[in-house]
Amino acid sequence: MSQPSHSLRQIPVVVLAGFLGSGKTTLLNHLLHRSGGSRIGAVVNDFGSIEIDAMAVAGALGDSTVSLGNGCLCCAVDVSELDLYLERLARPSAGIDVIVIEASGLAEPRELVRMVLASEQPGIVYGGLVEVVDAAEFDDTRVKHPEIDRHLALADLVVVNKLDRAPEADRVLGLVRSLVDRAAVVPATYGRIDPEFLFDCRPSEERIGQLSFDDLHEHGEDGHADHLHAAYDSLSFSSEVPLDPRRLMEFLDSRPEGLYRIKGYVDFGAHDVHNRYAVHAVGRFLRFYPEAWTPGDARLTQLVLIGSGIDAPALGKELEACSSDAPHTADEHGMWGVLRYVQDPEEDLVEPPA
Repeated sequence: MSQPSHSLRQIPVVVLAGFLGSGKTTLLNHLLHRSGGSRIGAVVNDFGSIEIDAMAVAGALGDSTVSLGNGCLCCAVDVSELDLYLERLARPSAGIDVIVIEASGLAEPRELVRMVLASEQPGIVYGGLVEVVDAAEFDDTRVKHPEIDRHLALADLVVVNKLDRAPEADRVLGLVRSLVDRAAVVPATYGRIDPEFLFDCRPSEERIGQLSFDDLHEHGEDGHADHLHAAYDSLSFSSEVPLDPRRLMEFLDSRPEGLYRIKGYVDFGAHDVHNRYAVHAVGRFLRFYPEAWTPGDARLTQLVLIGSGIDAPALGKELEACSSDAPHTADEHGMWGVLRYVQDPEEDLVEPPA
């Protein structure tokens, strides 16, 4: 699948939250180790909690890391200051594919999400809220921090970590799933989740001269024993028949629990013969980017859906049902639902519900 034009390329900013001891830093280090050649920029509250050697091997020091040691990010940094850090990490010369904001264990996720959505940097886009929970301490955490229920309801992806230490792992997983609002829930030990699930950010071109941690440890002690791919499902959908915008919006508005990520390109045919629409959805966040067809390119709809516990064949049938019988369905109002999710130059039109 071809990539969007450079002028439209936006780097996803993922907020990584969770109470103290949940395993955020372990998860971030794992992502750096297993980046598969992707370059991850990090905004970290407590740089001292990061294993510097691991970050150096993954190529994430210097211009790709911002250290914040001045307290809780959502309180100590305003939007304009965060914009400076995001601008530094998003500039093309940094060559970064995704930015992770690792929050303090006491940060308020809602405020961090608002800060990202309020950013005026055109080079970034909201990439979702990931909440990490400690399965072994989950019951005690809810007693000490009842606000965790609110955090889980806001999350786009929940990583239930340390399941190997939880005596009632299945009960905890079920309880977490009952507290989320359509979020994907992924079980994990030692913070091991597949970066392709979280970021889907493998670069379009190999970086010459950059040796990744994967290259150094291709035959490491874990190998493929983790079976990280088992935690999620994916669907690739392609159609030579244009999609009807109304039907597609009905599909997107009713997307099921666990469907975390949608990306790709949509051909609306007679509804807009000049443009294809790149689509970016994470959790409940959705945005379209119109871009002109490149002469000679096949006019196709190509989508990739990623989630946990999703019924991929059923979703494929729903997408097939979005095929248009244009020009009969084409009218001047057909694209209104889609255009609501095209970013206005003056503001961000879409954000997760409060």
